[in-house]
Amino acid sequence: MLAQRTLKTLTQAVGVGLHSGQRVELTLRPARPDTGIVFRRVDLPDPVDIPVSAQAVTDTRLASTISRGQAKVHTVEHLMSACAGLGIDNLYVDITAEEVPILDGSASSFVYLLQSAGIELQNAPKRFLRVLETVEVSEGQGDNVKWARLEPYDGYRLSFEIDFKHPAVDSTGQQVVFDMAHGTYARDIARARTFGFTKDVEMMRSNGLALGGGLDNAIVMDDYKVLNSDGLRYDDEFVKHKILDAMGDLFLLGQPMLAAYAAFRSGHAMNNQLLRALLARPQAYEVVTFADETKAPAGLAWVQPAW
Repeated sequence: MLAQRTLKTLTQAVGVGLHSGQRVELTLRPARPDTGIVFRRVDLPDPVDIPVSAQAVTDTRLASTISRGQAKVHTVEHLMSACAGLGIDNLYVDITAEEVPILDGSASSFVYLLQSAGIELQNAPKRFLRVLETVEVSEGQGDNVKWARLEPYDGYRLSFEIDFKHPAVDSTGQQVVFDMAHGTYARDIARARTFGFTKDVEMMRSNGLALGGGLDNAIVMDDYKVLNSDGLRYDDEFVKHKILDAMGDLFLLGQPMLAAYAAFRSGHAMNNQLLRALLARPQAYEVVTFADETKAPAGLAWVQPAW
């Protein structure tokens, strides 16, 4: 049986929120089979559990935010991406503020936390949502078009193309294809950092955003070049971060997918629109398990190694 996964023990981290600048403590705890991933606001007078789901996403400006009632958690996508990359099904995320800490701006710190806690197989079958029909969302026309698509595929593959028309970005790789069957998430994707432009950062800070951002947790560019003294971690780090984000956004579905995802200039909003469009068409998907894990698509049955 291809089994569900959780952590062997709890693990903790302390950091600041990218947009809020608030100090936040994060505790990742094991959860029973079929729990899913649940964020818990433990700083509130009465702690509130927010299970992840496509419908729980209530804001996609600059990051993915999930809510339940008045309780919110912002910027969940990097942690969710790490969970997707390592195949974590069940997890409690205790958090002491309303934004996940940005740490180094990538998912690699979350990968380290999850792997240091140890990954435990559980006595319950892992459930995949298998895409049966192509689903696509798009907006804009001509030079402003952007789109995202899910297609049937025996495995999990993501393809992304960017178009920023900025000299520092244009000089790097513009398109990446990552297939769980052939790549290693922790090595190939997880280290790609979020990025921004100085002109946008100044505007965001005037609006009370990006208060925790800086050169130690993001790639920052002026009108011409990357300002980080250590340069880029990958030759195509910008588009790889878009793959990282997409993996986190899509895992907000609440279960892993068997599908091929492709996107052009997509973002958090369009990724969530794509999930909702899929769920609105029950004939376009089915839920499957693998009684014999050797029958599962390559790359999804084994625990991803460290880089």
